[in-house]
Amino acid sequence: MTRARLAKKLCLSPADLEEIRTAVRAAEGGTTGEIALAAIGESADYSFFELFAAVMIGVLVFAITLPFHGAIEAVMARCFWVDAPWHATAFAGIVSFAAIPIAFALANIPAIDRLVIPRATRANRVTARSFRHFVESGAYTTVDRTGILIFVSLLEREVRFVADAGINAKIPQETWDALAAALASGIRAGTAKDAFVAAVNACGTILSRHFPAKKENPNELPDGLVLLEGDE
Repeated sequence: MTRARLAKKLCLSPADLEEIRTAVRAAEGGTTGEIALAAIGESADYSFFELFAAVMIGVLVFAITLPFHGAIEAVMARCFWVDAPWHATAFAGIVSFAAIPIAFALANIPAIDRLVIPRATRANRVTARSFRHFVESGAYTTVDRTGILIFVSLLEREVRFVADAGINAKIPQETWDALAAALASGIRAGTAKDAFVAAVNACGTILSRHFPAKKENPNELPDGLVLLEGDE
């Protein structure tokens, strides 16, 4: 998914992205903590599950045609001057194989895709992708180990808050899970910008309480929401 399409799916305009960036700057002003944000269309390639579902649909279509073998033979007899016994079987095979690419295309529709992919698999892939970006974004390299990543994966409708060791030592994961649920709810309601800003503000409040700003408070990570392409 391209960045432009991802922004459109999240209902985020350039002005919205700038407002989120401003919120991050303000939140980080009161803490030594660093807040990174990222969103991606989907956290993994689920082609195996989509193809497997499509093949199963093809098998199901073939199974459904078997009880109608006699009726299909009668139709074939009217369609061809010389009817052969294999015509009905060939028809069932052609219909079954034709169903596979159609089902595969339908399986790529997000609402259907979420039905095809096991829930646990989706959750695990999002977790793995968020950890990967936590490393790639440099959120784990802050001086005081106080980086936190807010990660959104659109297809799976999953949100992760990944905190570094310094934060985890003082703030329980349950706190971030609650914020993740609130952010997911806001995105689902079509108010992604407000939900992101609220999440950033909440992070800023929590981090400033445990990690107040020092006299020198360098900005160690880029501010704002990073929109990731599928292969990034």
